[in-house]
Amino acid sequence: MRAAIFFATREGHTRRIAERLAADLRARGVAVDVFDVHPDVMAREPIDWAKYAIVCVAASVHGGHHEREMIDFAKRHRAVLERIPATFFSVTLSEAGAEDPARPAVERERAAADVQRMIDVFATETGWRPARTLPVAGSLAYSKSNFFIRFVMKRIARKAGAPTDTSRDYEFTDWSALDRFAGELTGSVR
Repeated sequence: MRAAIFFATREGHTRRIAERLAADLRARGVAVDVFDVHPDVMAREPIDWAKYAIVCVAASVHGGHHEREMIDFAKRHRAVLERIPATFFSVTLSEAGAEDPARPAVERERAAADVQRMIDVFATETGWRPARTLPVAGSLAYSKSNFFIRFVMKRIARKAGAPTDTSRDYEFTDWSALDRFAGELTGSVR
């Protein structure tokens, strides 16, 4: 069995998620190819979709939208992503709020609705309706941003109830949940 994982990232966290998923799948006996869809990185040769039993697409959210290169990729390959059927991983800080048991239920519900809204926007922008979606809590990478972006991120974080100390980075990904999902993926195609 062979899998392909396509990702788009800004600060590199979605790359880490794609690589972790690839390692999980390899540990389950699946051969995995990982592709960065950024036009400067992705090879120009056509993708041999026929060799993949599992396809995953992962993109992070910035400013309420997923990366433009992933939107373009999903539009271009929509028919094959639906035929395979592919899984979409939406990496967002809002998912951290949805998963936080210390938050009041109303705040968790609001964060979950925000996550779903961003997934719906992606589906509308691309025309692709993923067979499965998995929201994944991302990170706050203050150290990888310039002063202006850090300022904007801090305002968004404060509004979302996330950490605002810009002297460090924060990671919210539930790695064990990602590991379990890899098991579900392999179990669904065997």
